Amino acid sequence: QVRMVGTGGGLVQAGGSLRLSCAASGRTFSNYGMGWFRQAPGEEREFVAGISSGGTTNYADSVKGRFTISRDNAKNTLYLQMNSLKPEDTAVYYCAAARTGGLYLTSLPYDYWGQGTQVTVSS
Repeated sequence: QVRMVGTGGGLVQAGGSLRLSCAASGRTFSNYGMGWFRQAPGEEREFVAGISSGGTTNYADSVKGRFTISRDNAKNTLYLQMNSLKPEDTAVYYCAAARTGGLYLTSLPYDYWGQGTQVTVSS
């Protein structure tokens, strides 16, 4: 079992930045594919960004050029740097881990999930 704790959310004005972190337990973090998803009230959970165990990344069109996903395997930590935030980025953000190590744009292949961290962007 892998436990993941997401932190770094908060309230920020439009145009501002936040950096989310997701700390994972276990010795095999480097083997996992990792992803960030978000869910706004009344909406389905959606893919934001992903990074494979090999370092390949992918982003939702809505965040390309503004968000950057990265990982520090030595610290068992996943990051999401969010710049130029918009009110429509407001959501609960979840980190997720896939034991296969792949990069997936849907939630089903992910085996472990963090508890979620709230991001609120005011206009």
